[in-house]
Amino acid sequence: MHSLKISEKNKGIIYIICAAFFFALMNTLVKCAGDIPSIQKSFFRNIIAMIFAFIMMKRDHISIIPEKKNLIHLIMRSIFGTTGIICNFYAVDHLLVADASMLNKLSPFFVIIFSYFILKEKINPFQIMCLIIAFTGSLFIIKPSFEKFNMWTIVGLAGGIAAGMAYTFVRMLSQSNVKGTYIVFFFSAFSCIVTLPFLIAGYKNMTLSQILILTGAGLAGSGGQFSITAAYLHSPAREISIYDYSQIIFAMILSYIFLNQVPDGYSITGYIVICSSSVIMFIYNNKKE
Repeated sequence: MHSLKISEKNKGIIYIICAAFFFALMNTLVKCAGDIPSIQKSFFRNIIAMIFAFIMMKRDHISIIPEKKNLIHLIMRSIFGTTGIICNFYAVDHLLVADASMLNKLSPFFVIIFSYFILKEKINPFQIMCLIIAFTGSLFIIKPSFEKFNMWTIVGLAGGIAAGMAYTFVRMLSQSNVKGTYIVFFFSAFSCIVTLPFLIAGYKNMTLSQILILTGAGLAGSGGQFSITAAYLHSPAREISIYDYSQIIFAMILSYIFLNQVPDGYSITGYIVICSSSVIMFIYNNKKE
């Protein structure tokens, strides 16, 4: 019997859809955890991911000492990744889960921009047009001139920008053959160390249910982190980023079930515009290849 072989691209697609579900579940659980400080939620999520990554590294006999040539890229990935998570958690706490998720999912467009400057990957007029369309879609969610404008949408957008930069460095590290588990471990450990002083200063006691919910959020976040890292290790962003938008579908379903949240017409219009722009770019990239 012949074994079923899965191409690197298809592996990337499977991983990124798994990541989309896990991150949607994480955001929903973070919202369900209530009025715990966002920094505290971030620390809880990262320490669980760090423990899981450490166990997997021990199993695979991977050293915790980074190679000097990769250290600066690991640090940059961690700085922007930590910023992205904190901004995302603040946005989730103050916005609809689907809105916060959509703003965070602008990250693939920012990957294209940052890849141009950092990885020297070419960007053409068609991609620029898609970027403009996507940004226009984000305005329907941000609502800068409407009565429902919420300053936290800007924080959510900042999280998407930071995540785009972080994933650019993930791609760079993959080109240096850095293991995905190590990238997750370094990033999670870095985030825990950076947020620990803020956690101690503003710690809020948690109920048993909140501890269990945040444990679930941490496990979901770990699953998402390992999946998204594996996705970008297996395939470049231009080939698989479209599938990351399945997170919005998962987020809308989960937030409706657990939080009874329904996005307004402006937000749904923004989702459609951004996803359409991503679909157009995906089709263009495949035809070009």
